[in-house]
Amino acid sequence: MGGDVARYGRTVAGRAAAIIAPIIAPPGGFAGPAKRSVTIAGHQTSISLEPVFWAALETAATARALPLNALIAEIDAIRIKAEVPPNLASALRSWLFCHSGENYSQ
Repeated sequence: MGGDVARYGRTVAGRAAAIIAPIIAPPGGFAGPAKRSVTIAGHQTSISLEPVFWAALETAATARALPLNALIAEIDAIRIKAEVPPNLASALRSWLFCHSGENYSQ
């Protein structure tokens, strides 16, 4: 019940509850993965990511003045150093999640 109170912005015992944004679909709606070919270290590979992740990668690459392939290659280089490296698509999603709050205007 406490979650419902906070969700709708009511008060609990006289205290203001936090207002939580409603759960809605992402811009453009939900979409399944889209496969793209990229070149990493001179080798072509295919990566399947949802369009929202491709858009976020493109934004991050632009903010860093890097080609998309270069950003993916840098993330891949970090990924393969892990004790148990995840697949590349998982590494890209994880990297984006951890860096989603970066201020790209700096």
